[in-house]
Amino acid sequence: MRQRRNTAAVNAGSMADIAFLLLIFFLVTTTIAKDQGIARKLPKKCETGENCSIDVNERNVLRIYLGETGELLINDDRTEITELKKKLMEFIDNNGDGSCTYCAGAQLEGASDNPSSAIISLTTDRLTPYAEFISVQDEVSKAYYELRKRYVFEIYGKDPSELTDSELKKAQMAYPFNFSEASVK
Repeated sequence: MRQRRNTAAVNAGSMADIAFLLLIFFLVTTTIAKDQGIARKLPKKCETGENCSIDVNERNVLRIYLGETGELLINDDRTEITELKKKLMEFIDNNGDGSCTYCAGAQLEGASDNPSSAIISLTTDRLTPYAEFISVQDEVSKAYYELRKRYVFEIYGKDPSELTDSELKKAQMAYPFNFSEASVK
């Protein structure tokens, strides 16, 4: 007589428990990255019937236009993205007398009255490439950061990461981020 050989069976009774424990482990240990956007201070809501427009000297507005093909115009002059930060710093860092510390005392035609009066106005076409839009936003932020960093070093002799809250506020007030954004239909 032949003897039947029994094959070994895998006990799958605890597989569901193991899978459940692994699922809980991965849910608990996984970190979910927060979405980060561009931090901007939005204006207050304008009540119906209230005049919320402000009078601004045209000299204090730097107009940037970003077209649908990614062309960049600053006050109707074609400009490369690599020159944007420098032009922004020259425009913003004017000390009311036509000279800026960044420009080594050079007279600037068309620069703002002073850093607190400078307004950057960005107008984009609806079909503007997103990457170009973000590049311009980055250059604007870099220009303000560089100006504030230089201010902090000249006034306090510190790196921006070493500032107290009150010192940081003073640097932000010296170079306030006045930015306007619109799109063209």
